Amino acid sequence: MQKIRWSATVFVFLMMQALLGFSQSPEKSVDETRKAFKKLLDRPKLPLDPRQVSKTNSGSFSYETVDFTSDKKQDGSPERVPAYIVSPSEKKSKLPAVIMLHGTGSNKESQKSWLEEFARRGWIGIAIDARHHGARANGKKGSEAYNEAITQAWRSPKDKPQPMPFYFETCWDLWCTVDYLLQRDDVDPNRIAMVGISMGGIQTWLAASIDERVAVMVPLIGVQSFKWTLDNGKWQARANTIRKAHEAAAMDLGEKEINARVCRELWNKIIPGILDDFDCPKMLRLCAPRPMLILNGEKDPNCPIEGARIAFASATDAYKKANKSEALKIVEAEGVPHTVTPEFKAQTLAWLERWLK
Repeated sequence: MQKIRWSATVFVFLMMQALLGFSQSPEKSVDETRKAFKKLLDRPKLPLDPRQVSKTNSGSFSYETVDFTSDKKQDGSPERVPAYIVSPSEKKSKLPAVIMLHGTGSNKESQKSWLEEFARRGWIGIAIDARHHGARANGKKGSEAYNEAITQAWRSPKDKPQPMPFYFETCWDLWCTVDYLLQRDDVDPNRIAMVGISMGGIQTWLAASIDERVAVMVPLIGVQSFKWTLDNGKWQARANTIRKAHEAAAMDLGEKEINARVCRELWNKIIPGILDDFDCPKMLRLCAPRPMLILNGEKDPNCPIEGARIAFASATDAYKKANKSEALKIVEAEGVPHTVTPEFKAQTLAWLERWLK
């Protein structure tokens, strides 16, 4: 069973809570927030140099693997973004494109069924490996390389540029992914969507809130408030997604185990601003008036629903002010933990069908 629970009383309460809970610094405007996040992630723009690694046709689908340059590694070599693309075999016009993002420890190939669903509807589906995942994990499995990269970033010298492998650097790659799509002659530049699961859902609201070329957004089981989670002692599940990195930070800080101090110190260093200006309630404002579907489970420990509701209220207010309330849909699934249900998938596809016409 799913429910959307909004009353005037609840909405006013949540807006007051949001204002009180996020008043530690002067509220930045939408333009100021967008500019600040761009500045934080800014680096030299490099030629994409896209390369097609393979291409095959099977039935009505075309399968491609490509890669392109997004950045430079610390050793100066190019940071290549591997991408997996499924599209209709026959293309008679420019098509919508949907970027699909995996969760922690997964990879682009795991999104094949989603990409095929997109292609079945006449769209181009593209999945990338997040930083330190899949083909970018140097042969390591799951989230091992990701934990190692976050630990190294935590221990990076303060007088050196700060690596930000925890969410943020993949946001830069996603902006480059949009650049790549816009170079393709089969993509409609006005119909680009972004969908992400868990970690990918977080990267969706981070990256797409800034990049207005993304016309439609669906963060799946990723909307939350990092600040609320930490302030209210509900940080455990989030920390466990990259437990080894948090354990390393605890050891360095002289703590016997992971605690709120460890999370605060680690997050402030490698995802700076996530507890303030770049937390979800403040970033979701930037998505209005573009169509956005938010799907969360009521019992999701990774995205505690009380904090998520602060983000829901912020988004609702922004879309109301933009006179585009119909472009926002929030689904809170009763009793659902941190998982994408079949209903979530069906609702995602229906939302994309509605707005990618």
